[in-house]
Amino acid sequence: MRLSLILGAALSALVLALAALSYLWTPGDVTAMDIANRMKPPGAAGLLGTDHFGRDMLSMIMVGARVSIAVALVAVGIGMGLGVPLGLAAAARRGGWLDELIMRGNDLIFAFPSLVIAILITAVFGPGAINAIIAIGIFNIPVFARVARGAALPLWQREFILAARVAGKSRAHISVEHILPNIANLLVVQGTIQFSLAILAEAGLSYVGLGAQPPLPSWGRMLADAQTLVAVAPHLALVPGLAIILTVLGLNLLGDGLRDLLDPRLRRVRT
Repeated sequence: MRLSLILGAALSALVLALAALSYLWTPGDVTAMDIANRMKPPGAAGLLGTDHFGRDMLSMIMVGARVSIAVALVAVGIGMGLGVPLGLAAAARRGGWLDELIMRGNDLIFAFPSLVIAILITAVFGPGAINAIIAIGIFNIPVFARVARGAALPLWQREFILAARVAGKSRAHISVEHILPNIANLLVVQGTIQFSLAILAEAGLSYVGLGAQPPLPSWGRMLADAQTLVAVAPHLALVPGLAIILTVLGLNLLGDGLRDLLDPRLRRVRT
């Protein structure tokens, strides 16, 4: 547990630090092309080499991290901000019309993956980072709703909840004051997992041209640009690919470590 938590936190902190640093400094200008130094390998013209336009790859990775984190953060925030209240409301009215309405709505959204939702949105509003955020955020809503509902349902049978109901507290009051604090650890872990999945989704949407648009760098579009040049300059695909792998790995390890740390049942097993 401790090793996965430390390693996950270290990898995640590294990505966050690179993204934050890109606001202040990058080794090169990500919008400036230098055709004379195009597709240089790592070390020849920069720590990670240059791309097919002669742009510094390290700078592209740093700004791309900023884009991926921003999209994932807002998308997960949308999913959690709307999904958790819906899940709590469904659990509070288990078996009622509100519960059925919320859960059937979740099933409807689950029938359309984030890529399909993004295609529908971009068909109307055009491609871009904002539309990618909306698509990923919509897909995250039923995830958090199901997690919140599933974790809240057993708590409604506990003695302290029954005591609160006898005291005259409303279901909404109980959900916010008693249920939510007791499932917060699970939501934090799920949020970490969804954050890593949102980064993957953003990279996938950018790969097919539905995410962040040029000249803004994106890890997914860097992979798309490199797919026909792998034999000539393999670092064009390896660098953004490794960035995605290490970021997702770090977040998953962080989520596993937080789960082990915050779950009281696992703490009892270890002791």
